[in-house]
Amino acid sequence: MSRYTIASVSCGKDSIVIPYECIRRNLRLDEVIMYDTGMEFQAIYNEWAALVKLLDKNGIKHTVLHPEYSFCWQMFERPVNVGKENEHLGYSWCGGTCRWGTADKRTILGKYAEDRDAIVLVGIAADEPERQEKEFKPYKRFPLIEWKMTEADCLAYSYQQGHEWREHGANTPSGTVRLYEILDRVSCWCCTNKNMGELRNIYRYLPEYWDRLKELQRKTCRPMKGDGKSVFDLETRFKLEDARVAAGLSIRNKDFFRELSTVLGVAQL
Repeated sequence: MSRYTIASVSCGKDSIVIPYECIRRNLRLDEVIMYDTGMEFQAIYNEWAALVKLLDKNGIKHTVLHPEYSFCWQMFERPVNVGKENEHLGYSWCGGTCRWGTADKRTILGKYAEDRDAIVLVGIAADEPERQEKEFKPYKRFPLIEWKMTEADCLAYSYQQGHEWREHGANTPSGTVRLYEILDRVSCWCCTNKNMGELRNIYRYLPEYWDRLKELQRKTCRPMKGDGKSVFDLETRFKLEDARVAAGLSIRNKDFFRELSTVLGVAQL
């Protein structure tokens, strides 16, 4: 590659592989950038700090980019639909059909690359072809696909390099937990794209982050996962699940959902 080459690294299990392999394969890599939403798990910042040591050792520039406005200002205070009937403050939760944080990231990363006429290496694994289609831009390259590295390959590789994404955890013998053992993706801790299993694990193993989710929910009337599924509703659900499991009862039948609906005071879920 003759053009200035940037690796876009979120410090998740896939993208973090790129600088290691570029160095190992003696491929051009001029700069590594990370976009910091301000709502990342602490483990992400820790892994970035570890990666920076490798980059410094190899003389590779590294840069952290930030959104123009803070995440919380956009979530709660940004004027939206000004002058229209549904004018209001704040986008509320980011995720689903309203991925405003992702839009900001793409815009800022795109401008950064354009200003430098750069090629950008993006960490999409070989078993994620649908993501490649969504992310395609003429200036983007997908080296993990070229190297035929799957998500599982990338996680194993990252672990071998010493990246473990550990957080202080509850209900674990060691007092810590590896995020990829309880989450499918280590995206922002407040992303509404997290599935029920991931949210259940945050509640059980990462109480500090669960408390932060409750703080966000207090500031918006929109339930995190839809009607009857605010963060507080989900906490009620998880507590009921734990109680039923402890009593030897099922949490996958109509009785459970009938009881949950009664406790929440909503129509049967």
